Amino acid sequence: MAPLSADAAAAAWAAVRARAVAPVLTAAVWACLAMSAMLLLEAACMSLVSLVAVRLLRLRPERRFKWEPMTEAPPAGAGAEADAEDPPCRREFPMVLVQIPMYNEREVYKLSIGAVCALTWPPDRIIIQVLDDSTDPIIKELVELECQEWASKKIDIKYEVRNNRKGYKAGALKKGMDHVYAQQCEFVAIFDADFQPESDFLLKTIPFLVHNPKIALVQTRWEFVNYDACLMTRIQKMSLDYHFKVEQESGSFMHAFFGFNGTAGVWRVSAINESGGWKDRTTVEDMDLAVRACLKEWEFLYVGDIRVKSELPSTFKAYRHQQHRWTCGAANLFRKMGWEIVTNKGVSIWKKWHLLYSFLFVRRVIAPILTFLFYCVVIPLSAMVPEVNIPVWGLVYVPTAITIMNAIRNPGSLHLMPFWILFENVMSMHRMRAALTGLLETAHVNDWVVTEKVGDVKDDFEVPLLEPLKPTECVERIYIPELLLALYLLICASYDYVLGSQTYFTYIYLQALAFIVLGFGFVGTKTPCS
Repeated sequence: MAPLSADAAAAAWAAVRARAVAPVLTAAVWACLAMSAMLLLEAACMSLVSLVAVRLLRLRPERRFKWEPMTEAPPAGAGAEADAEDPPCRREFPMVLVQIPMYNEREVYKLSIGAVCALTWPPDRIIIQVLDDSTDPIIKELVELECQEWASKKIDIKYEVRNNRKGYKAGALKKGMDHVYAQQCEFVAIFDADFQPESDFLLKTIPFLVHNPKIALVQTRWEFVNYDACLMTRIQKMSLDYHFKVEQESGSFMHAFFGFNGTAGVWRVSAINESGGWKDRTTVEDMDLAVRACLKEWEFLYVGDIRVKSELPSTFKAYRHQQHRWTCGAANLFRKMGWEIVTNKGVSIWKKWHLLYSFLFVRRVIAPILTFLFYCVVIPLSAMVPEVNIPVWGLVYVPTAITIMNAIRNPGSLHLMPFWILFENVMSMHRMRAALTGLLETAHVNDWVVTEKVGDVKDDFEVPLLEPLKPTECVERIYIPELLLALYLLICASYDYVLGSQTYFTYIYLQALAFIVLGFGFVGTKTPCS
């Protein structure tokens, strides 16, 4: 049988395009455009609220809620002498539990424990609880010795361990609350092992809870000690700054609700108990508790002026694990709590709509799926199918508007916006896979990998923006999915450049380059394969 000529092959491909590919791709385009409109509307509403209400009108938390400073607390370690000198003022300070969950945190355990032990609060009104789930006996011994050292300085610190890791972080927090001394506390502050609160953290946050009995949670903002370690950490900072400045601020102002970030926040213990306590059914136990508390009509408050130092994942492997946990858990929570939200009779229809549609569906399901499907699959493929025409408003105006809204809240990072777009599109592949894993509850739905940390980041820590990992015999630095996507994009871009008429090839080539860079591990800081 003679091979097909070039003209015959082109005619065959045109026929297949017209009959099979074009109708399916057209349907995908309009589905993506509909999701883009949903995402744009959501982003516009949040940005408008955060800019007008919080920035222009300056309706800060102190103006919207009652806040009075706590009476000056004696320094840590003052003990019974300060109590004898001023017992009435000391009774104004409620009992506070501070929990530090950790797991094999050799690099950062001293930072968090030291910062929490330096919190300004009457020594007999605060209990520090280190919840150590470490499996490395050497690390466990080091953490225990650190706790004993602080206990010798008359700090009320408890070192608690479990004989298993059931429930991971949620299980550790729940077990910690079961202790008799913990049940005597009115409020609980939670810090992950790499978080370092300032000494006045409790003095600034607790008054909101003391004077406003409907508030269940005071969430503060994260600050990053290693944001300039590499290009990847700078991009993470941009995304997280947008999350805090826009999502958390707008949610706090409009709905008195937002997702608890899992750390750097203070909870009212009675709100936790009334909401059913910590549950380990998803990998986002913090968001799970927040949604259940909202359904009990508790209110949340975000205070962006209070910042807590923390560390960003500086290796691509660590960042991928973190994003999978966050995205998969949120989508799985949507699956598990969707009907519960619909049938709840304790909150208004408006609150149900916000929880189910805006907070869970659009932001946690639509966003990761749309970004990958539209910008990494549909647009490149449409370059090879001229029968499909994507409207300019969906192709240019919508993504430009969303990018501008992000740039407005990150004016110091405007020069990084092209890198942010390309990097986020690469990460959307992992987020979409994680979201589908959570929605379908497949085998990896409950995977929990603790984010690797560096710890003790110096001010003079210098790493180039793009630095390759050190070559080793380990192949973990090569990511096959990214490289396969890069090949697909290169094919689409080359077809468009040679035979196509859409002129998308410039964008597609750049996106393919981004997939190649990440696929070969040329991102993040150097780390040995583990």
